[in-house]
Amino acid sequence: MRKYCCIIIVLFLQLISLTLTAQPAREFYQLTVYHFATVEQEKAIDNYLKSAYVPALHKKGFKNVGVFKLIANDTAIDKRIYLLLSMKNLDQVSNLTSGLLGDQQFLQNGKEYLDAPFSSTPYLRMENIMLKAFELAPVMNLPKLNAAKNDRVYELRSYESGTEKLFRNKVEMFNQGGEITLFKRLNFNAVFYAEVLSGCRMPNLMYMTSFENRSDRDAHWKTFGDDPEWKKLAALPYYQKNVSKNEVMLLHPTEYSDF
Repeated sequence: MRKYCCIIIVLFLQLISLTLTAQPAREFYQLTVYHFATVEQEKAIDNYLKSAYVPALHKKGFKNVGVFKLIANDTAIDKRIYLLLSMKNLDQVSNLTSGLLGDQQFLQNGKEYLDAPFSSTPYLRMENIMLKAFELAPVMNLPKLNAAKNDRVYELRSYESGTEKLFRNKVEMFNQGGEITLFKRLNFNAVFYAEVLSGCRMPNLMYMTSFENRSDRDAHWKTFGDDPEWKKLAALPYYQKNVSKNEVMLLHPTEYSDF
């Protein structure tokens, strides 16, 4: 009898181990932001991304490349284009540039951008933000949207915290606290939730939700604000003052974006 009990315990532990290993590994994301000022620069970036960079990324195995523009670009002083990549490990980032420089088709397709003269640069500045997916949202989800790309709204949010400890508290609020579950229940069509590993606004987290159009976006946030579960979560003393600043960026996908 004792022998059989030991066998059962061993099998049970093996089952737990298999269950844990079956969980998807947490992805990494690279969010590249191109800052520009003129129509000419916007065209140069668009041509480069559409004709050279995105096709080269596809060739290297990056299947879902998101490219977005600020909805307010026409009136914004700091105009931006965002490019989002997901990857399994950080080695893919370190090998990306060297790999592209060995791709002659990429160099040819991107020649106008890559060889731009000092007096006519295609952007003001470019920044890369490295992120790691949250524990309870380990992989990117492609949104289920039916609207035309021009109508879609992707909402990118950055939540900054006053200290590293407060930042971890906000990350916990999303995971164990139930904020991710709430967004899912209310069908916010989230693309990713992630902590910033390297960026200019640390400590901070970022996440992206998606909507059919602006009215759909506004209606979802109205429902969220009125939800009893959110009101209860937001009122908990444990989660107070864990965000010192938040930035909301409303985006629409380019016609050559994969989603």
